[in-house]
Amino acid sequence: MNVRGATQKLRHEGPAGLARRIVRRAHDRLGAGALDFPLLPGDIADSGSLPAVTAGKRSRSDGPLTIGWLSTPPSAGSGGHTTMFRMIRALEDAGHTCVLFLYDRHHGDLTRHAEVVAHSWPWVGAEVRDASSGWEGVDAVVATSWPTAHVLARRGTGLHRLYFVQDYEPFFFPRGSEHELAADTYRFGFTNIALGTMVHDRLRHELGVSSHVVPFSCDTNVYSLEHRGARSGVVFYAKPDVPRRGYLLGMLALEEFHRRHPEHPIHVYGEAMPEVSFPVIRHGRLTPDELNLLYNQTVAGLAMSFTNISLVAEEMLASGTIPVVPDLHDARADLPNDEVAWSPPTPAGLARALCRAVEDPDVPGRAVRAAASVRTDNWQEAGRAVVRIIEDTALTAGPPQVSWEASGPSSPAPPVATPAPAAP
Repeated sequence: MNVRGATQKLRHEGPAGLARRIVRRAHDRLGAGALDFPLLPGDIADSGSLPAVTAGKRSRSDGPLTIGWLSTPPSAGSGGHTTMFRMIRALEDAGHTCVLFLYDRHHGDLTRHAEVVAHSWPWVGAEVRDASSGWEGVDAVVATSWPTAHVLARRGTGLHRLYFVQDYEPFFFPRGSEHELAADTYRFGFTNIALGTMVHDRLRHELGVSSHVVPFSCDTNVYSLEHRGARSGVVFYAKPDVPRRGYLLGMLALEEFHRRHPEHPIHVYGEAMPEVSFPVIRHGRLTPDELNLLYNQTVAGLAMSFTNISLVAEEMLASGTIPVVPDLHDARADLPNDEVAWSPPTPAGLARALCRAVEDPDVPGRAVRAAASVRTDNWQEAGRAVVRIIEDTALTAGPPQVSWEASGPSSPAPPVATPAPAAP
C-alpha cells in the first residue's frame, strides 16, 4: 500500500480500518493462515488406506474400564468441551476411570491447559495427559472432533476407538479440503456416538454411516427461573470469527431491533467484537452462573447456529428468556419446543421475532411457560447412554435394549445396547 493509498484509507476508514488492512496484508504475505489448520501433516489419516484394527473385549469380572478422551485444549466456557466433560463425569460416576488426552499441534503448555480444566470443570476427576505420550493403561479412546479423529486413526492401534460427534463438522467449512477431511473421519470405522438426531441423520444421509444416538438436554442445575417479574432487553452470544454462529445476521437484526425499540438494552457476551453503530452492553465472557443471572433479566435472545442446535437456546428458555432461532430443519430436529421463537434466517425476520417478544402483553407469564418447557434430566439420560455404549464396545455385552428413541421430524434412533452393570 503506497502513501497516497494509505492516506485515502485513513480518511475514509479511520485509524482502526487502516490498521486492519495492514495486519491483513501482513497475515496474507506471511502465510499465517496455515497456523489455523489444526493438524500436523503426519496426523492426517485417510479412510481408504487405514489398516484394520482389532481389540479384544474384556470380561466384566476384570473390573472397571479406563477410558481415554482425545480433545483439543479447552478454553473456559466452551460448550462443546462442557458436554464432553459431562459424559466423562457419567463414566466416573459409573465407576470407570477417565484420562483426558490433549492434542495441541502448537505444543502449548500442558500444565496451563490442565489448570484451565481444573478451574473451569472442577467436578471432573480425569487425569490430563499429552496425546503424544501414548495410550498406556487405556482400554478405549474417544475422539471428540474431526482433528482428534484423524489423530486417533493414525496413532490409536490395538484400542477400542469411539467418536463422540456433537455436530456435523464438515458444515464448519466451505466445500474444499477441510470439509472433506472432516467428512472422512466418519468413515474411519470408529463406534460413532451422535449427539442428537440432526447428527445421526446427517451421518446416514450424507455419508451412509451408522451411529448410536444420545439425546440433548439442559443443565437446569445452573439455568433456572429465579425472576418472575418485569424484564427488559435482549441478549446475543457473539462469536464473530465462527461463521456458523451467524454473527453478521445477528448484528444486522439487532440494529433493526434497536431502531424499532431503542428503549430496550441490547446485551452482548462472548468473544471480542468490533465497534457497532448502535448501543450495546458488552459483557465479554461470562460464567454459567453469570449467564443465568443475565437470562433472568432479559426478554429474548438470539440463539444462532446454522449446524447443530446451540445449547444456548434451551439454557435461555430455562431462565425465562425467549430464544429466537433460525427456522431450519436441522435446528428443529433436537429442539421440539413450542416456546421457541422460530424465525426466517434473515435480518428482518430475526428483528421481527425479537420485537414480537418484547411487545408480548404478558412477558412474565411467557417467561414462566418457557422455563417450564425445558428438559429436566440434566444430561443424565445422555450420560447413561454413553456409558452403556462404551461398556458394550469394550466389554462382553448382555442382551441389547432400546435406551432412547428420537422424536419429532427425524427418523427414530437405532437401539443402543444395554449390557449388565459393570463390576464395581
